Order: sequence, then structure tokens, then C-alpha cells
Amino acid sequence: MSISIKKMNILAIGAHPDDIEIGCGATLAKYAKNGHNIYLFIATDGSEGGNDKIRRSEQEESKRIIGAKEIFWGEYKDTEIKINKSAITKIEGIINKIKPDLIFINFYNDTHQDHRHIAAITTSATRYIRNVLFYETPTTQDFQPNVFVDIGEKFLKIKENILKAHASQIDKTNIKNLSIIEVARSSAHFRGIQARVPYAEAFQSLRLFINI
Repeated sequence: MSISIKKMNILAIGAHPDDIEIGCGATLAKYAKNGHNIYLFIATDGSEGGNDKIRRSEQEESKRIIGAKEIFWGEYKDTEIKINKSAITKIEGIINKIKPDLIFINFYNDTHQDHRHIAAITTSATRYIRNVLFYETPTTQDFQPNVFVDIGEKFLKIKENILKAHASQIDKTNIKNLSIIEVARSSAHFRGIQARVPYAEAFQSLRLFINI
């Protein structure tokens, strides 16, 4: 007897172009490959880290590789995301539109203010959402994951291709002479060891609903 699997709507939220990709790109690609609907919300165009038109174009290419259906842009200025009612209402509007079963978001303890602020905004906006997971980036601090996704070599390669779509950002890491591709592979291997698989992406749950 075949078992029908419910197709989920999944929303990934990032402060900047490429945040989502480094944090949960392989997981999103794996979900998309299995037929789930992926949506992206990018709060800023990342213009402090490069040309805004280039970064938007790179994000569109990344969307294609992930297999996401749509990108929503927050239109905030890079480094100037504010925690207020307007910002919370904007995220709520996206949630009401796509009705996500699962949301991914930047972790709240981070050296970049935009990451901290978008996490706080989303925590308020998702107060009625059952499944919310925080992802890590290279600027995340004190991250203690309790959820892991086995991405294997296949989806690690896809993640690397997703990150290569953000060509203007590959060498812009907080570690000299270390590309974001190398950071992603190292992180996937380390989190994989924790999860007892070769490669994994790791998450910390705000809420995780298990239906028995």
C-alpha cells in the first residue's frame, strides 16, 4: 500500500542574499527535490556587501538551483533592519499568503545586527507557527543545534553550486583566504560528525511539532 506524503509549504527567511544558502541551502534543495514548495524572503538586497542589482540577480540564480517557487524582497536597507510593528506585520503578511508548515530563520545570537533583528522580528511574527528552526551562518555565536538534516555528498555539491551562484560573495568571509565554499564544506562535515553521518546541516528549534 502506498503512503501519500503531504506536500509542505516551506518558508526560508534571510537578512541578506546568501544567508539562507549557507544556513539551509542543501536542506531546501532536498525538500524541493521531494516535491515540497519552497519560498524565500530576503529582507535586504545586501548592497553594503556589493552591487544591489548584481546581488538580486545572484539570488534569482540561487532560487533556480534550489528549486524555490518565489522570492519575496523585504526592501530594507542593508544594516538598517529595525524591530518594529511594521516589520513584524510584513513577515505576517508573507506567512498569511503562503501558509508555511515550516520556517527557517537566522539564529538570534549573531555578531551582525541584521541577523539578530530579523530573528527577533520573525520570532514575533511566527508565534502561531508550529515548526520554526534557526540556522547558522559564519557570524553565528553559541549555536547549540538539536535538529540535523543528512545532506550527503549529493546535496552538499548542490549547496556548493547554490553558493557559487552568489559569485560576488564567495571570497567575502570573516576568515582571511577562506572561501564560503570551504566554510560550507567544513561546517557540513563537522555537523555531520555530530549527527553521525558524513555531511549534515544543523538547526536549533524554536518549536518543532511531532505528530504521532
